[in-house]
Amino acid sequence: MMPSLPQAPEVVDAPQEWHRLHIKMLIVRPLNETLALLPVILIWVIVGNGDPWRIGSGAFAVLVIVGLGFLHWRTTKYRITPEQVELHTGLVVRKRLAVPRERIRTVDLTAKLGHRIFGLSAVRVGTGQRSTDANDGGLTLDAVTSEEAERLRQVLLEKPVSEPVHPTEQPKGQLLAELDQKWLRFAPLSLSGLVAVGAVFGFVMNYADDLNLHVVDTATNWVMESHSVLTVAKIAGVVIVLTFLASLVVYVLQYWNYRLTREPDQTVRVQRGLLTTRSVSVSEQRLRGVEVQQPLLLRLGRGAKAAAVTTGLGAKGESSLLLPPAPTAEAHRVGAEVLRVPVAPTLTPLARHPIAALRRRLVRSVVPVVVLAVGLAVYAPSWAWPIAVALLPFAVFVGWDRYRALGHALDDRYLVTRSGSLARETVALQRTGIIGWRVHQSFFQRRAGLVTVSATTAAGDGVYHVLDVGTPEGLALADEAVPGLLSPFLWAHS
Repeated sequence: MMPSLPQAPEVVDAPQEWHRLHIKMLIVRPLNETLALLPVILIWVIVGNGDPWRIGSGAFAVLVIVGLGFLHWRTTKYRITPEQVELHTGLVVRKRLAVPRERIRTVDLTAKLGHRIFGLSAVRVGTGQRSTDANDGGLTLDAVTSEEAERLRQVLLEKPVSEPVHPTEQPKGQLLAELDQKWLRFAPLSLSGLVAVGAVFGFVMNYADDLNLHVVDTATNWVMESHSVLTVAKIAGVVIVLTFLASLVVYVLQYWNYRLTREPDQTVRVQRGLLTTRSVSVSEQRLRGVEVQQPLLLRLGRGAKAAAVTTGLGAKGESSLLLPPAPTAEAHRVGAEVLRVPVAPTLTPLARHPIAALRRRLVRSVVPVVVLAVGLAVYAPSWAWPIAVALLPFAVFVGWDRYRALGHALDDRYLVTRSGSLARETVALQRTGIIGWRVHQSFFQRRAGLVTVSATTAAGDGVYHVLDVGTPEGLALADEAVPGLLSPFLWAHS
């Protein structure tokens, strides 16, 4: 008898199960990249005054973008198996990416202007892995049809859908919040408008010589030669008006058509954007809390933002956004809706911290200003040091406001902590999401009888601090929040 041959390994997927990106991607990818570089290319060609070398260079740049887009399409394929998502790409440098499906935390659908013209979307699969790699542990499929993107969103978030789902067949989700045009009043209370004005000004200054913009030199000389207060006031007024208008434009571009829904597949979905649309879906099983963010200007206008504390997304990124700048009451309401609780835990009354925490914040705010004033008095002209002295009341206010923001609370389900002045943050973290504690006590904290206890978690920022709380209260808080986790160390310490 002939010896039995070893059996071939089981084939999980047939070759035909590999898919390519949509053929329209050959147009969309170069179009998006060309639109991003269009101002530079136009300036490069226009300032050439018919120079064939510059015109040829601009055309060559467009051809290179188109060629790279074709290579990306030709060398990219993907497939989804019961165990993982696989992506193969690259010609000279080949990449083989595989993401286990049980590690998928979020699915982000993004459609830039070029995508929307041709009915395509880019699918970003997030795993929550924290790394320095640009992929951050996930992968991106750029681009597939909008219907395929929706099907992939449902499949990858563990809803068993095997056939393409058309928009008319999708069950509607529960609407939790949508854009109110009255929220536009909060747009100027962010720094986005100032950043936009600065970026445009820097771009114009960079190409001022090539564009023969002598008006820039004229304006600069006028400012340098003028020493009147009226000139400074005019410049400040122009900057304020431009910043106001730019902030409105940025707000509309980022948050127009904003909708927050709870989908039938047990996900929370945020959709927003005017020219570039974005849809981020987060599984409710991976939600660990919410964060209400109140930058100083927004807080003075009684506004706030809300973000999700969830595995797979950082709390400070745009992907975690639940609510754009809106009334503070709306931010708390959205937090309660997302967490399925009648009252937002971020509204829980907070325990005040010891007066020693106030002294620490006043010292940290005032001492640097005093040192600056002394340095200017010794080494700078006589008119300089009074400017630093004039900052002392502001420093005292910041120190007092930072202390006023401190607070913490603990209920049956959530640990709530608040801190910050220029960027105040109130976090409600599920007690079941706490996986460890860090206890920090510096030399000055020991002398003041204070301690900082930090809850570590796999979600959001990864660690949330209860700053400068009394030592007995802080240790008791950590022990009560997760019974038994800190007890052995407290016993050993005693």
